[in-house]
Amino acid sequence: MLDMQKVTELRNLTGAGIVDCKKALEENGGDVAKAAEALRKKGIVKAGGKAERQTKEGLVHAYIHSNNKVGAMVEIQCETDFVARTEQFKDFVHDVAMQVAASNPLYVGPEQVPAEVIEKEKELAMAEFDGSGKPHEMLMKIAEGKLSKYYSDVCLLKQTFVKDEDKTVEEVLKETIAKTGENIVIKRFVRFGME
Repeated sequence: MLDMQKVTELRNLTGAGIVDCKKALEENGGDVAKAAEALRKKGIVKAGGKAERQTKEGLVHAYIHSNNKVGAMVEIQCETDFVARTEQFKDFVHDVAMQVAASNPLYVGPEQVPAEVIEKEKELAMAEFDGSGKPHEMLMKIAEGKLSKYYSDVCLLKQTFVKDEDKTVEEVLKETIAKTGENIVIKRFVRFGME
């Protein structure tokens, strides 16, 4: 028999339904931490299936840092006005605006990086090892690794999340999709800074 206190604790921790919490606890021997991780993984898998759903609602939010020298404005969409008004969605939108102000990304995701920029980054990576005698396949893998690093610097979704360095913004987005049950899309952002 499951302890209802553990079910409540897991529910508060993950935002998952009671039935899902009970099942996760049963499958993980009553261990709340393991059950939370299992629910998180399950939720992220579910989030991937929502990516095609249309987003017509959402919020535009502005964040100004306490020094009044940097700020950001973001547009983030969801499927319904109901979710757009929830604290969970508002908190996510605020966190993304804060991320933009702090990390100064250039693009939302890698698919927005112009092809000529990608080619230039690959060329620079290849040129760095030109004449090293390394095989072409190895140089291509090095270039891909450097390109991945470039994305983590300039693409919002690939950046390390400022509030939890163990996650990327993309992972936090997927967790929010899983918790709200709706597709969420970061449409655009702009950053202002006196630097």
